[in-house]
Amino acid sequence: MNIKILQLFDGAKEATGLAVIIDVFRAFTVEPYIINNRAKKLIPVGDMQIAYDYKEQNDDCVLIGERRGIKLPGFDYGNSPSQIENVDFSGKTVIHTTSSGTQGIANAINAEDIITGSFVNAKAIVKYIKQKGYEDVSLVCMGNGGLTESDEDTLCAKYIKDLLEGKEVAIGKELEKLKTTAATRFFDDKLQDIFPERDFYLCTEINKFNFVLKVKKDENGMNYIKKIEVV
Repeated sequence: MNIKILQLFDGAKEATGLAVIIDVFRAFTVEPYIINNRAKKLIPVGDMQIAYDYKEQNDDCVLIGERRGIKLPGFDYGNSPSQIENVDFSGKTVIHTTSSGTQGIANAINAEDIITGSFVNAKAIVKYIKQKGYEDVSLVCMGNGGLTESDEDTLCAKYIKDLLEGKEVAIGKELEKLKTTAATRFFDDKLQDIFPERDFYLCTEINKFNFVLKVKKDENGMNYIKKIEVV
């Protein structure tokens, strides 16, 4: 198996085979919660205007997203797993747009298939890749706004790569270290409205969900997220 760890927007554009678009803080931790909370449909978009336009035509949809971590004007929720972890999205179409993760999906133009990646379903991702027999795997770390590398996304990519290669991995210490490096904003009292402390713990809860999220296209050519249970 050819496994590449790629970085940021350029990495997304270079991804081939199966692209695993990784955004730990917080897009692809949020999306498993949305799906787990019974959303009828989840649509990731790179352009926030698409979200606004969709809302104009569909009053009952839910908008979730951010720019620079801050909830977008007129959106129902920011890109925070703790805000939506107990929200029932039954019957709702959710539009999700972020600075990093959803941009990675939009830029993975050379990938054969695309799934999302985070710690919350890392082992499910590994099982899925092995079951499907992918030989070309691109682990794309979206980092900070797709512009600078981040410790948490790279750590997640290395964790998935090690598991794919059959290595025993213990990353508890590395996750704890993030509190004083990449995750300091979650522990800043002045930023709790934007980056709640609980988000850190939800984003670093390993293997909570036993499914992967695959990007598909609907009849209109719009991306949507399909839940695939892994057994």
